Amino acid sequence: MLNNRITRALALALAAAGACGFQDTAIASGFMLPESSAAGIGTSNAMVANPDETGAFAYNPAAMGFHEASSIAIGTYFISPTFSVDTATGSHDSQGADWLTIPMIQAALKLNDQWRLGFGVTTPFGLETRWEDGTFPAVSGTRTIAVPSPLDPNVPLGHPTSSKLEILAFSPTATYRVNPDLSLSAGLDLYWAKTAQLNSTLGALNGDGQGLGFNLGALFRQGPWSLGASFRSSATLGLDGDFTPKSQTLVTIGRLARAQSAELDVDLPWRLQLGARYAFNDQLAVEFDISRTGWSEFNDLKITGKRTGALIFSDQNDWDDSNAYRLGTTYQVSAETQLRFGYTYDETGQGDDHFSARVPDSDRHLFSLGLAQSLGQGLSLEVACMYVQGEERGYSAQTRYSGGDLNGTTALNGDYSMDAHLIGLEIVKTF
Repeated sequence: MLNNRITRALALALAAAGACGFQDTAIASGFMLPESSAAGIGTSNAMVANPDETGAFAYNPAAMGFHEASSIAIGTYFISPTFSVDTATGSHDSQGADWLTIPMIQAALKLNDQWRLGFGVTTPFGLETRWEDGTFPAVSGTRTIAVPSPLDPNVPLGHPTSSKLEILAFSPTATYRVNPDLSLSAGLDLYWAKTAQLNSTLGALNGDGQGLGFNLGALFRQGPWSLGASFRSSATLGLDGDFTPKSQTLVTIGRLARAQSAELDVDLPWRLQLGARYAFNDQLAVEFDISRTGWSEFNDLKITGKRTGALIFSDQNDWDDSNAYRLGTTYQVSAETQLRFGYTYDETGQGDDHFSARVPDSDRHLFSLGLAQSLGQGLSLEVACMYVQGEERGYSAQTRYSGGDLNGTTALNGDYSMDAHLIGLEIVKTF
């Protein structure tokens, strides 16, 4: 009987995955990856006020207080964002990030009627772009646009080539069930920058590092209504690595630092999510969330020599805080099968003043669907997919590039676009 259920669940999962298509995948605005469970992917991350699904724990640990069983969920999703730009030298695609496997792990342990302990592993932030030399002619070795500079015009001025950031979060949490209607949670977010890579035609920085933040959650349920709130603090990642210059000409004339150990602080934004969910009946429930991301924390990126403290180079960001509006629906087809649907409008925090080719951001529309299939004996299989349509962004700067910081200058002028998919799979066991 169990084997038949597993076979049927796998068939449904493959059908759902086929509807999404295994193509290039998506990220949220900026370099944030809010996807933390298959249930969250299926509802476009509208999960903060959901007291019923284990997939809500990663979004709001306070949801653990409404579950009478312990559980563990292990899953993954596949992501490979693609960006395109039309510049003075023609149409260019970001060279295609390799398919990345992103972990989703969430455990919840019931201690007694009041207390639960949780532990999650997610990847809340990440990016990967690869622009070939010549995409942005004003700062490449093949540039055709004159730039005021005493340098040889064949010497590259800092064309961004590859950028990669993978940040894992390890989140131990504790949840307290205050009464039958209210649950509260608190915990830590331990960040590990597994990979940090910022490369250009001038040089390359490769490193890793750690950071620490905290999280708070609350969930209130009364009749068909439930209200949820989740807050994750900002955090600073201290990255240590090595800077390797690629232009020996600039090293020789003193315009670029020599190879050396380097350090960089990356400020991660705070995140606030508020949600309201209404269960029309035992089958249908709808949730609306508003997420606020504190991108104003993401300011300067200054790479300095670890021993000397001297500035190697810097990027100015000065992003603005931004909102995302999420709508998620769950429909219980039967006792064993649940369908999920979602839509999100995600605003960018990146203005024109400091537009960056490393993170060419725009407002985005997220569409998702998901499926949960019970296998019996406390097991369930969950699958979800998401389609992201980034709004085209025609960028035309007023600030002429003069050899310094690239962000927000004419060197990056072009028409940018993004179109992507995302696939998630997860196994959940309750006991």
